[in-house]
Amino acid sequence: MQMPSHKVFVAAQPATQTQTVPQTPLFGLPVVNASTDQAVADLLAEGSNLRVSFVNAHCVNHLQHDPHYRAALLTADRVLPDGIGVELAARMNGQSLAANLNGTDFVPHLLRKAAMQGRSVFLFGGRSGVADDAAARLARDIPGLRIAGTRDGYQGAADTDAAIDAINASGADIVLVAMGVPMQDIWLARNAHRLNASLTLGVGALLDFLADRVARAPRPVRQVRMEWAWRLAMEPKRMARRYLVGNLVFMGREGWNALRGRETMQPGTLCKRLLDLTLSALALVLFAPLFALVAFALRAESRGPVLFRQTRIGKDGARFTMFKFRSMYLDAEARRADLLAQSDRAGICFKSRNDPRITRVGQFLRRFSIDELPQILNVLRGEMSIVGPRPALPEEVAAYPARALGRLAVKPGLTGVWQVSGRAEIGFDRMIDMDLAYARSRSVLLDMLLIAMTFRAVISGRGAY
Repeated sequence: MQMPSHKVFVAAQPATQTQTVPQTPLFGLPVVNASTDQAVADLLAEGSNLRVSFVNAHCVNHLQHDPHYRAALLTADRVLPDGIGVELAARMNGQSLAANLNGTDFVPHLLRKAAMQGRSVFLFGGRSGVADDAAARLARDIPGLRIAGTRDGYQGAADTDAAIDAINASGADIVLVAMGVPMQDIWLARNAHRLNASLTLGVGALLDFLADRVARAPRPVRQVRMEWAWRLAMEPKRMARRYLVGNLVFMGREGWNALRGRETMQPGTLCKRLLDLTLSALALVLFAPLFALVAFALRAESRGPVLFRQTRIGKDGARFTMFKFRSMYLDAEARRADLLAQSDRAGICFKSRNDPRITRVGQFLRRFSIDELPQILNVLRGEMSIVGPRPALPEEVAAYPARALGRLAVKPGLTGVWQVSGRAEIGFDRMIDMDLAYARSRSVLLDMLLIAMTFRAVISGRGAY
């Protein structure tokens, strides 16, 4: 929805609601730093009266040039981090977020808890019919959820007093406002105090997503900037552009185009391949003494080859042989089926913190990701890239849901968004979200950012086992 032509004034008074969840300063805003369950419990706490906004990369762009929108977020009672880009920005500032409270996942979770408490919800916003379709979807997906009412965000929002009267007459406990950024948050900043609901949230394109309007009406990327799918895809590049532009010296024409937001940087382009070749060749020379030391330690502890070879699935489903330093005993593959039930990780990919197949030397190699270094050879051979999704096993790909196949659109990598965000601590579904976001927004600039962040991830050892 477009902003009205007249000026909108939002009084930048500080939020008065008592803080009950941890918050982290980010983009000049107090961003909630809590798990999903903690955030939901806070928003649904008895006696609370909260106005809530989400912040993602798209929002950050608006903050820079819209003082009314900035004031609306500064005066919100809660600002929730929404998207991979916000996670990356926090990490670049030396911070970490407990959870990515992505609205498309978080709000349904919130409504499930609300339904258990007997609370009702009003859906306000979107094109004609969107709120109704979204309400029908929520009613199907969340048994017991009471839909107090719906109203579209165009003609239905033209008369503010009528809209507020309709919402209050419904008796709704929760109001979801989906007019898009920045209109929804400014509207709430001006009018939330007139609503009887105890919880109001600006939810962007969530109703379009629930109503399946985003999937049914695909348009070129530049025409759907306000839509959830586009924001998810663009967040990493937007964060990289915001935080690295001051340090960029020279990246050539392709790098400059990527910095300006043109979708010219594909994984097979010369610029990315040159980066892969340069870094992998340099790493091969620098790590040669380490490779010799690892080979000696592996042969001294247990019998078997130094390098472990395994079939993995690469770009467009092509099979290739991936190299790693052997970190397990020789019979590891034969014992894998017996250990699948012990996986610590939700989803298809197997991972066990106490895997008995791992040698003592192997535990050390995995802790510091040294076992992955021979994949430099795969990069030189063109089967992998320095940055990309984790290379998957054939049996994992065979079990993929349809949406997960999108991660095969790019070469697998030594590092990537998943690897710098917690590795094995991250579930399968969230890993897929990260990989799809990278596949849509890849660029040399983003690759350089992720490579730099990899060093911190390796040192911390988070999720490595």
